[in-house]
Amino acid sequence: MTFTAADGAAAECHPPFPPLAAAEVTEAAGMAAALAAHAAADRTVGVLLVRLGGYAAGVFAGSPPALVRSKTGRRPVHGRSAAGGRSQHRFARRRENQAAMALRAAADAAAQVFGGYGRMDALVLGGDKRAVAELRGDPRLARYFDLAADRFLAVPDPRLAVLKDTPRAFLAIRIRLNEPPDPPDPPDPATAM
Repeated sequence: MTFTAADGAAAECHPPFPPLAAAEVTEAAGMAAALAAHAAADRTVGVLLVRLGGYAAGVFAGSPPALVRSKTGRRPVHGRSAAGGRSQHRFARRRENQAAMALRAAADAAAQVFGGYGRMDALVLGGDKRAVAELRGDPRLARYFDLAADRFLAVPDPRLAVLKDTPRAFLAIRIRLNEPPDPPDPPDPATAM
């Protein structure tokens, strides 16, 4: 939805969970109210936040959204080693195993939390895109990934406090302002002939 001012400035509003239901309102105040009502609509949203060291899965329901089911966890995944030789290869294998176990624990938690709840309207993903992409291949999560929203939340560390704060991000209406170009300066009468 785009609102245009008299000076040509435009505000492009991108609501969460598109598409916005077609409203037969033509005035700006009515369109803004329809946009706000869409963002605040009662829906059930799953959230999956994953980083290699931790995960958080939850289901929010109602309006305003309340966290009704959740599970969080942490698994150690060591950083990369600067050592060389056999030690480096052994360390790399250990790190790969730790990462695989951490992602498996995240998938198990998501399957438990989402599977134990009824119907979900959408899934919001966040954390590390590479880690989330690894989970897309899990057949237990395929039907939930089909509901994934376009927005990807950048979160520092998937903990319960971060999970509880996600509705603020996934319900936000993103606004892009486009200013009109400055009009050219009028010609200087002293130089005009």
